Amino acid sequence: MRVLQVLPALESGGVERGTVEFAAELVRQGHESYVMSSGGGMTQLLDAQGSTHIQMPIHRKSLASFGQIRPVRALLRELQPDIIHMRSRMPAWITWLAWRGLPPSGRPALVSTFHGMYSVNPYSAIMTRADHIIAVSECVKTYILENYRVPPEHLSVIQRGVDVEAFNNHQLDPVWISRFYRQFPHLEHKQLILMPGRISRWKGQLLFLDAMVDIVRQHPQFHGVIVGGTEAGKRHFLKELEQHRSDLGLDNQVTFLGQRSDMADLYRIATLVCHMSTKPEPFGRTVTEALAAGTPVVAFDRGGAAETLTACFPQGLVPPDDIRAFAAKVIELAAQPEHTIALPERFRLEAQTSATIDIYQQLLTRRSHTQR
Repeated sequence: MRVLQVLPALESGGVERGTVEFAAELVRQGHESYVMSSGGGMTQLLDAQGSTHIQMPIHRKSLASFGQIRPVRALLRELQPDIIHMRSRMPAWITWLAWRGLPPSGRPALVSTFHGMYSVNPYSAIMTRADHIIAVSECVKTYILENYRVPPEHLSVIQRGVDVEAFNNHQLDPVWISRFYRQFPHLEHKQLILMPGRISRWKGQLLFLDAMVDIVRQHPQFHGVIVGGTEAGKRHFLKELEQHRSDLGLDNQVTFLGQRSDMADLYRIATLVCHMSTKPEPFGRTVTEALAAGTPVVAFDRGGAAETLTACFPQGLVPPDDIRAFAAKVIELAAQPEHTIALPERFRLEAQTSATIDIYQQLLTRRSHTQR
């Protein structure tokens, strides 16, 4: 089976990492894997794992992007994929318009994934024009059914799976530990409270800083660590965060690490991981990654992150936006020597891959019967 995934870019983020991981699984199972995007730092990893990256400027939310319809149509004619998996709206529009220009007998099956609760408008509705739609959580499925005319039988929930072995079944490398604490000597002998996620206002880093005031006041051995990349348009917000840290007197209690490629190690050395999005998040990938590493998570009780925590570690749930309750929960759980964490099969990468490939095969079987 030849599968083409399309998304804006391969720089950083949960959708991007999920695309690369899924592509690697396709290759491992003997399928042909292609990914079309405008490029980015993850393309080297993609190629190294046996997939083929096709670089095309399909990322800009601009009328000029529709100039890519003909080149994409030519690509589809040449590549002849069996499945096109659309993972974002602008690339989906370009791909769908290119696809529609092909003869019906030469059109691949279309799959889309709602990675978020997109604004309800004609632009977002392109994601509903696929032959089958995947929602990354039950709350996203409910959102789709409430806002779009989608037959329920054309919609499936497939949680974004985590590669458990990558996050849990490895020993911390003494060389990595030594190098990390040489780079950040002030973190050694501290209990690290980790806040992962790209720098963005709705990810909740401001609330994390507010919570850390209560936490370090009671337990000076705790140290907050904010880890995540900063896109060009968010650099002003990073400066705002740094100023807020100073205003709260936390310059020596909270460290910004920036973008990291060693998240599995960071989860393992952390005492606890925080998830503090200010609006319902569709899924919350950092939650499953941390839990897979065996590290407890505290999160607001809303959205897809709460769905995950309810299934895996319900004692980590806190009422939304209650900063004092959040700080108290962090202190409570950090004091416990052991935690019972269960990661159901549906949250694992193998389950996500299997369920997605099943959808692909069902579409191709249905198509072959229709063409007879």
